[in-house]
Amino acid sequence: MVGALVLTGCAGQPQLPGTPPPLVMVPDTIAAHELAALPESTTFGDLAAAPSDPAPQSETTGVVVRVKQDLAVYDAPHGRAFARLPATQLANPTWVPAIAEREGWAQVLLPSRPNGSTGWVWLGGPERTEKARSPYVVDVDVDKRRLVLRENGVETASWDVSVGAPASPTPRGRTFIMAAIEETVTRYSPIILPLGTHSETFSTYGGGPGTVALHGWPDASVFGQDRSDGCVRVPPDALRTLTSLPLGTLVLLR
Repeated sequence: MVGALVLTGCAGQPQLPGTPPPLVMVPDTIAAHELAALPESTTFGDLAAAPSDPAPQSETTGVVVRVKQDLAVYDAPHGRAFARLPATQLANPTWVPAIAEREGWAQVLLPSRPNGSTGWVWLGGPERTEKARSPYVVDVDVDKRRLVLRENGVETASWDVSVGAPASPTPRGRTFIMAAIEETVTRYSPIILPLGTHSETFSTYGGGPGTVALHGWPDASVFGQDRSDGCVRVPPDALRTLTSLPLGTLVLLR
């Protein structure tokens, strides 16, 4: 990592002739070639160095961060860079939940393996990131096969859903809606909502990276059952509602 120094003068303090202005260290400055060399944090990535989620069953404040340019991801504020978080995920803008904030830094959930991966990013100015708040939480009780949607802590809807079969269980923990994809290859769901978590049984689904998703299913008899390969299958009205939620919205799989 290469640190960069910004030259600036102190307001109200004239500089003596020939005296260089004081030096201010930029919290996150990494050379372009170093940033490009870092492994990408996408659903295809595997980041063994990523810190684990310290509270995988807890809700957040709802703060979500839009990544507007490729950012270095650190193991701690001012720590070691271990990954690069790109500005898009599966052709969707990158929005990730913040689980902690500290002096201009945010610890965010990452979409890569292993499940529960997190990292710290320097928020910086509006050219780097944008902060917003999603009032929603998608709460999936895997054992009860029930999905509850809450807005500002109040339940607004709930549905029976299908979760992973005993041989291919739905992974537990907190994750997020990473993208919304119009399905063009198969017809079992018009829209698929990939999450930032993966099957712990399969390394791939049909050639993909084993990304767990919320999606529809044409056979209503599966709802309330443990019949999937790890994804959460939802009824049509649930899919329509979930598709309207902001990217980065927290999803609790518990």
